[in-house]
Amino acid sequence: MKNHTMEDLVSLCKRRGFIFQSNEIYGGLQGLYDYGPLGVELKNNLKKSWWKSMIYERDDIEGIDSSILTNPLVLKYSGHEDTFTDPLVDCKSCGERFRADQVPDYCKKEDLTEPRQFNLMFKTNVGPVEDNNSFAYLRPETAQNIFTNFKNVLDSAPHPLPFGIAQMGKAFRNEITPRNFIFRVREFEQMELEFFVKPGEDEEWHKKWTDLRLQWWEDQGVMRDNIELYHVPSDELAHYSKATVDIMYKYPHGLEELEGIANRTDFDLGSHTKGQKELNISAKVAENTQSNAKLAVQDLETKEWVVPYVIEPSAGVDRGFLAILNEAYKVESLKDDKERTVLALKPHLAPIKVAVIPLKRNEKSIVQQSIDLKNKLQRLIEGRVLLENTGNIGKNYRKHDEIGTPACITVDFQTLDDNTVTIRDRDTMEQKRINLDEVISFLRDNYSI
Repeated sequence: MKNHTMEDLVSLCKRRGFIFQSNEIYGGLQGLYDYGPLGVELKNNLKKSWWKSMIYERDDIEGIDSSILTNPLVLKYSGHEDTFTDPLVDCKSCGERFRADQVPDYCKKEDLTEPRQFNLMFKTNVGPVEDNNSFAYLRPETAQNIFTNFKNVLDSAPHPLPFGIAQMGKAFRNEITPRNFIFRVREFEQMELEFFVKPGEDEEWHKKWTDLRLQWWEDQGVMRDNIELYHVPSDELAHYSKATVDIMYKYPHGLEELEGIANRTDFDLGSHTKGQKELNISAKVAENTQSNAKLAVQDLETKEWVVPYVIEPSAGVDRGFLAILNEAYKVESLKDDKERTVLALKPHLAPIKVAVIPLKRNEKSIVQQSIDLKNKLQRLIEGRVLLENTGNIGKNYRKHDEIGTPACITVDFQTLDDNTVTIRDRDTMEQKRINLDEVISFLRDNYSI
């Protein structure tokens, strides 16, 4: 099996309709990508898997979907306005701009300007008059509106500690140097959980969530051998963090963060709550005189108000997509010096669950039988079932190997005689002849779809 590069993945994504450069017909826009017909299916399947594991399989987590436009006060008290910046330098010789800690070797020190602070958040005007007092930020993360909705969720869906609030959605960061395909971009999606725990139980829950997230990534097809855990040193921690463990993945361009699991202490709720002086907040927070909600829970035994600590597993959808694509991509050697490209995705992530292929595209009876089967399967299977009526059966098999379809069903002349079809497995290329009445049970037993 051959090793592959980032260029191989980019080529596959463009050729097969996973990912396109955004605004490509006008030369593109750096750091922005569009997900095509297959990419949006894989991306949605990844998000469904995360949501299922967080919300449906647990009784202690609720989900929300909050607005993208964010009141500046939220990001003032969260610390983003003060800390969400990067030092920026310009190289006089090459004319490029870099983050101060990411200057390439070919730039000489004497050619660099003094570092300037660069704000990573996007602003936009709100309302009919454009001035300094009528703006909002495009949220740089999904986490903050979880914290500001803490009381709303508790009031409408009460939970004792520990419990969590989860959210998926778009976030925006004005990256200085977007790079490495969809790994570092300016518009991206996050999958974030804020899990609220009693002070003193935070370290135990931090370890639990690290283990749970490792197992989840393995369940998505990311091999443990390609993952390393990075325990962030104290001098590198974010201003809100007591401890952070980064799940680092071996991408084609190197070892980089796939997900971070942070112990945020009581910084977030403590920053956004009213009545800070009445609460025993351990984190260093800015004085807040503008919040109108107490973001704390009352201990039923002691009657004391407690500001919960927060454990935050935060993953990028796009980075997860890239890791899963990298894991699944294989080029296999066949007989007669031939090769095939296979995307060995887990069936629950595959963009196309099943392809139904008429052996002869112009034979009306075969095509109609294929349409009928496709429609029947689509009613019973969650996910896309595709009618692949483009001709050559061998090319169709190779195409669906390459896009990750777990099984192809071929309808042929024998189907018309005895109601049997051929099911071909993507990974083994083995073919089995089964009765039409057994197709759905066969797919569920063998592919869990």
